[in-house]
Amino acid sequence: MKKSLLTIVLACIAVVASAQIKKPELMVVPSDIWCITNGYYTEVENMGLVTKVPNYKQALQENMGLKLAIAKLNDLMAEREFPLQSLEQMIKNLEQRRMEDNMTMSKAGNELAESPLDEVARMAKCDIILELSWEVKDFGPKHSLSYILEARDAYTAKSIGAASGTGAPSMTADVDVLLEEAIVANMDNFNLRLQDHFTEMQTIGREINLDIKVFANNAAGMDLETEFGGEELVDVINNWLQLNTIQGRFSMPYASENVANFTQVRIPVYDERGRAIDANGFAKQLAKHLRQAPYNIPCKVMVKGLGRAVIVLGEK
Repeated sequence: MKKSLLTIVLACIAVVASAQIKKPELMVVPSDIWCITNGYYTEVENMGLVTKVPNYKQALQENMGLKLAIAKLNDLMAEREFPLQSLEQMIKNLEQRRMEDNMTMSKAGNELAESPLDEVARMAKCDIILELSWEVKDFGPKHSLSYILEARDAYTAKSIGAASGTGAPSMTADVDVLLEEAIVANMDNFNLRLQDHFTEMQTIGREINLDIKVFANNAAGMDLETEFGGEELVDVINNWLQLNTIQGRFSMPYASENVANFTQVRIPVYDERGRAIDANGFAKQLAKHLRQAPYNIPCKVMVKGLGRAVIVLGEK
């Protein structure tokens, strides 16, 4: 009787603990190679170099197989209680924001600082991007689907893990059915890798990159070697990062009087209100500190995606 009671208690504790584990938010997108192979891309020229950029909107509007594949993968992840963001809805939200911006201010002359995926991910503020590629092969009347599913940290684009495989030949030609048959055997191990990565982030922080630059001939007449109370500005920034990163984790691979690059900057995953923190929000905290006395430095924060921000000093 005592053993039975103990077993029940332990089982209840396990259920409660499981319910309290926060899972990463995911978003499923077609991979670059899938988009380009299937003709869903636009060409962008930058200083003579032509780059093929995936066109998610066109792919979603014209390829029912993609919509079925994303819907099925969303279902499989939802069954495992992973929160999901909709790529299609994020694209609609992004277009609405662009339309509102164009009605209120001129954007002429601004450079394209983010890729389409960066823009969508920043609006969604998801934790992990799942990039899906697949190909259906015919074997007479039967069909088989080969797939690659790669998980990337939405902030750094670093690969977290991947799963791949080929389903058994089937009489159905439906992409969603073929995808489920091919992927389901590998899902649980794949999901464990996602959860392990997110759990580690909550312990040692989320990784971002932060660049500090100085406007040339700025009105403030300062640079990163300007001293405040006998301490150079670059050291002031270093001290602030020591206090505001997780366990003081960051690296400064390069610094000069006009530029300082900070990499592997580990920031909290959430703020005190439980909201996700990105590079832009973290950079704004540092900029606010530098604008205050005794520094009184004008700062401009530039967004470069979820995981990278630039603070330019000297002018607004």
